[in-house]
Amino acid sequence: MSADGADAMGNLTRILITGANGFVGRAAVAEARHQGLEVVAVYRREPLESWAGDPGVFAQRADLSDRESIGLLKEAMSGVGAVIHAAAHMGGDADKHADDTLRGTEILLEAMQGSEAQLILVSSIAVYDTMQLDPGATLTENSPLESPETARDAYTAAKLQQETQCSDTGRSVWIMRPGAVYGPGRTWHALLGFWASKAHVQINSDGQLPLVHVDHLATSLIAATKTPPNGLQAVNIIDDDLPTRARFLETHRKLAGWPRLVLPVPYSLWLAGVRSLKPLAHKLPGLFQEPILRARMMPLSYPNTALRSFLGGADHAPFEDMLKQSLEGQE
Repeated sequence: MSADGADAMGNLTRILITGANGFVGRAAVAEARHQGLEVVAVYRREPLESWAGDPGVFAQRADLSDRESIGLLKEAMSGVGAVIHAAAHMGGDADKHADDTLRGTEILLEAMQGSEAQLILVSSIAVYDTMQLDPGATLTENSPLESPETARDAYTAAKLQQETQCSDTGRSVWIMRPGAVYGPGRTWHALLGFWASKAHVQINSDGQLPLVHVDHLATSLIAATKTPPNGLQAVNIIDDDLPTRARFLETHRKLAGWPRLVLPVPYSLWLAGVRSLKPLAHKLPGLFQEPILRARMMPLSYPNTALRSFLGGADHAPFEDMLKQSLEGQE
């Protein structure tokens, strides 16, 4: 194996994955090993038990928010041909984003200086500014982005800043923007509406849900490690088979038995109500704030044309089968 993580034929042999014990990271590790790649699995707290019996996984404990980890990361970069950066804070705490998402990315990029490893950033489809889109529009990689200074929430702001951190390095980077990631242990998400006691309030049944199964995302991430981006390339990571909210809820109820009671509310009606409450928006939950409502619930279509053009691939199975596998996998 050469210093850049390639064999004598120039084929990629070893990659590094941050956040390797997280929901996306562990799927990426599994897919990399399935494809015969060695993995330096960087984690902060506890390694996965399955790694211990796999000679192709090199577990490296490191806190990316701590500058003392730079030396460890530099050593871990030896022989690595690509880096998948999946470590980040997933909540809405701005301080944790400053530490875990932004400082973590800064420290990783510093550790990568001098390395020719290709960088694949796991960003988010949340970076798009849906306030500039109309209901029924098509969201693509050319759609307008939010501004970090005026972003609708801390998560969106951090992802935008993280993308800038990576693009400012001048190195070739894949900016991967997955939709709502689902899979075993995570089949429900914030794009479906909200609960009012035992009833589920479904805002809008039209438009596609921008979903990606975690296994499909992992396949795309590993494909990116083997494909030069030729500069800075952003790609939305979305499944081929995207359900509407109504189809998702019907399938989930059929497979899991819930939600039993669904109260559908037209998007246009809910939007009108939210606009009437605008003076109070800062005191109300997210779906009563127009920017968040539009980002989560506005009917849009989400083609994955760029993904398939650049990285190929296809869904492993239709949506109903993937949801069934996910529900069975968490039992």
